Amino acid sequence: MHRQIIYRYCDAEGNITATANPNGAIHNIAGICNKERNVFGMMPHPERASNEALGNKDGLKVFEHLFQIC
Repeated sequence: MHRQIIYRYCDAEGNITATANPNGAIHNIAGICNKERNVFGMMPHPERASNEALGNKDGLKVFEHLFQIC
C-alpha cells in the first residue's frame, strides 16, 4: 500500500522462497522504509560482504545501486 517493503530475501534467480529466507522473516522481508521513502532499514548487512578481504564483495552491489538512485 505505501510501498514500504524495499528488499525481500530471494534465491539467486530472484525467487522469493522459504529456503532463501535465512532468519524466518515474515513474507521474506529484508528491508523496509518509511512512508516518505527517505529512511530505510535492512536486516542483511551488505557492509560485511563488500570487500574481498572479508571473503565476499556481493554486498557492494547494494551500495552501488543506492548511489545510482540517489
